[in-house]
Amino acid sequence: MMNKETLEDLEQWGEDVIFGRAKGFRAALMCCVLRGFSWLYRAGVMHRLRMFRLGFKDQAYLGTTVISIGNITVGGTGKTPVVELFSKTLRDRGRKVAILSRGYKSKKLEEPQRWQRRSTGELVSEEEMPKVVSAGVGLELDVKYAGDEPYMLAKNLDGVAVVVDKDRVKGGKFAIEELDSDILLLDDGMQFLKIAHTIDVVLVDSNAPFGTGAILPRGTLREPPKNLCRADYIFITKCYQAGNAELIEKIRKHNPVAEIIECTHGPKHLENVFTGEILPLDFLDGKYVAAISGIAVPESFEEKLTDLGANVLFHRTFADHHSFSQKDVDRFMRRCVRRDADIIVTTEKDAVRFPKPEEMDVEVYFLRIEVDILSGEGVWENLVDRVCMSKKPVDPLLLYEKAI
Repeated sequence: MMNKETLEDLEQWGEDVIFGRAKGFRAALMCCVLRGFSWLYRAGVMHRLRMFRLGFKDQAYLGTTVISIGNITVGGTGKTPVVELFSKTLRDRGRKVAILSRGYKSKKLEEPQRWQRRSTGELVSEEEMPKVVSAGVGLELDVKYAGDEPYMLAKNLDGVAVVVDKDRVKGGKFAIEELDSDILLLDDGMQFLKIAHTIDVVLVDSNAPFGTGAILPRGTLREPPKNLCRADYIFITKCYQAGNAELIEKIRKHNPVAEIIECTHGPKHLENVFTGEILPLDFLDGKYVAAISGIAVPESFEEKLTDLGANVLFHRTFADHHSFSQKDVDRFMRRCVRRDADIIVTTEKDAVRFPKPEEMDVEVYFLRIEVDILSGEGVWENLVDRVCMSKKPVDPLLLYEKAI
């Protein structure tokens, strides 16, 4: 039986094959095998979408505005900062926002949380109780039970509820009935069609708009690019500047009517993982940096550090959502000492999973990233106004039907 480290190494290698980073005969052979499975996966995806479109699969109408924020590729589009932008903006405009997440790689609770119903005071049953990471004030769960992205969002967003459950219909009902939420943000929701979407926001990474060009499991596409037709709004993320005319032309072939917003995921500051100390970005200029991350596209993180003037000595990468062990961080720290690194830098998502090294010989910081809109500010303001004006519950009969 394979141990945990071997399984994680295989997972990392599998990601490298899918993202095109792995080379050699074994990787080429695996690509050939996966290509056949991609045809089956594509057929399954299109069949499932057809079943929803024809009404053979039911959708739940939850009676409030549901904003789906998702993508057609796996990993690396910068979804979490966009979810945070939506949450903060709508919260500041007076809406009661709840984020619904599946909590990828989160552990099952040993005992369900206890929650008294607002209406009767009775306890919510185990079958109806999702994991409440935050009810809007403070954190209710540890990161291992919440999942890294929900935990990070809950930590950063006072006044916003974060609910985790694979059954997001259950999570949505709970948020409405028990947390009084009037806006639901469906995190990574494009493929989750069991809840009817009021607004579909789809993210497209400017650096790899259609992933590797192949469908899972051979490539990184969850759906064919033509399925961008379901989007009401398209955010082109990680732009260096506005005016990506060539990419917009490609997008328009699949969706000629969606509103388009161009944005950048810009670094804001460095923050100490364990003390909270904040340093300006220019601190990195000329520093010898050791990077460590467990994200889908580590190249973009390393590129940001280099752009900020850092000399990246080495970058230890793990599979996306990797759960760092004490052994991982202590071994990495010893390597940093041997190489005389000035500072260790990780991502904010990784920071919530990062145990404190036994010997703190080199300080550990994360790079805080936020979304800035480069073009389409008017579209953004109109979208926010549209959502904030919909104070009354949405009548399912009035929801427009979109091609699925």
